[in-house]
Amino acid sequence: MKWTLHVAGLERDLQLCPINSELMIGALLILGDTELTVACAAELLKKAPDYDYLLTAEAKAIPLIHEMARQNGDISYFVARKGIKLYMDHPYGVGVKSITTEKDQRLYLDRTQMEAMKGKRVLIVDDVISTGKSLEALERLANAAGANVVGKMSILAEGDAAKRKDITFLEKLPLFNAQGEELPL
Repeated sequence: MKWTLHVAGLERDLQLCPINSELMIGALLILGDTELTVACAAELLKKAPDYDYLLTAEAKAIPLIHEMARQNGDISYFVARKGIKLYMDHPYGVGVKSITTEKDQRLYLDRTQMEAMKGKRVLIVDDVISTGKSLEALERLANAAGANVVGKMSILAEGDAAKRKDITFLEKLPLFNAQGEELPL
């Protein structure tokens, strides 16, 4: 089953994926979709507050913040990794359980990245905000670094996330019942 999304002047059919026997979500896949990534980055930047750095979690939103940084002329951005990498010097990690990930995981930043964010304005960006757990983990990382989180943005706000006042997003994404029918927001 599919659901048609209209965002940033484009249309995409999202595959509906079961979360359990009663609930399905629409899967936004921006990885590999250059046209959608470029368009959504431009629209998010129109709504973005002034910031020094962009921050996201590995992996689906990486092309989005890369494109936002490129369009805005930013020199760098930060990606919280899902595992400790060899290059990381004294990594700092926080736990997270995302709706789209099967098991609990941790997100890590390197000490150098944490030091760079200290006292800086950080804009947290994700592709879809649903439960907000990934967003919370990124905010904990930014706060631990001594950064000032100036905003939280996404392409889509799914389900109850669309009611939140602390996030900026381009479009609402409904939840769906097992028959593929939209559930009321």
